[in-house]
Amino acid sequence: MTNPAERLVDLLDLERIELDIFRGRSPDESLQRVFGGQVAGQALVAAGRTTDGERPVHSLHAYFLRPGRPGVPIVYQVERVRDGRSFTTRRVVAIQQGRTIFNLTASFHSPEPGIEQQLPMPDVPGPEGLPTLADEVRAHLGTLPEAFARMERRQPFDIRYVERLRWTDEELRGAEPRSAVWMRAVGPLGDDPLVHTCALTYASDMMLLDAVRVPVEPLWGPRGFDMASLDHAMWFHRPFRTDEWFLYEQESPVATGGRGLARGRIYDRAGRLLVSVVQEGLFRPLRPAEGAADGG
Repeated sequence: MTNPAERLVDLLDLERIELDIFRGRSPDESLQRVFGGQVAGQALVAAGRTTDGERPVHSLHAYFLRPGRPGVPIVYQVERVRDGRSFTTRRVVAIQQGRTIFNLTASFHSPEPGIEQQLPMPDVPGPEGLPTLADEVRAHLGTLPEAFARMERRQPFDIRYVERLRWTDEELRGAEPRSAVWMRAVGPLGDDPLVHTCALTYASDMMLLDAVRVPVEPLWGPRGFDMASLDHAMWFHRPFRTDEWFLYEQESPVATGGRGLARGRIYDRAGRLLVSVVQEGLFRPLRPAEGAADGG
């Protein structure tokens, strides 16, 4: 398969090796650790496949405990915590080479009527007139580095920043810890709601911590910090499709003690708030020999 969206759907299609035990692939890529969004998305697939499919997930809470190794399969063990009249709860432990690397608790809720209210979506330009991420990098550097081009070919999401990327110290000075992007899968993801929910879970970890970095360094290019997701929480408010445009608005209320907190809100084109996200990440200055060149 050459379509990155198809590869994402395939990545989320776990092998069932026992009633409540699943195995997921981990691509052998030139990364220091397995991408956290992949592990969270696969764990949510495992949880969802032990339910009757009639109750959509409404929240998840997860901890990243150890870095996963690229290229090594990950086993997901599901505990059926509760099957109530309205709610279903599952706990998932992700294991790689005998060690727990991640755990997740997910709650599923039968849809029911209730009050309808939300804060409005920010007034931002639509995605069609915004440059792609590759266009922004090419405009800044005059060319697209081969490492970035390879990443772009594998990327399952079209990403378009609402505001022009900042590249210099002068542009960074005084910037607020906020970021916003339009995103959608680069191809169709099918009609299974669980696939769309897990694909969005994957996407939610891609750039949420950008908001922490905005005031201190360019989002793309050489990186001055070792960054790692520590925990991740999501609340799913309404049905959605991840292969349609959604706005991912992010802000960081605080960064201190080597950690940064980020909050995200995901809206559809109609302005409906679909998902709320909160994540804390590790931020440690890199020594010169450890500098990363890929950014993002």
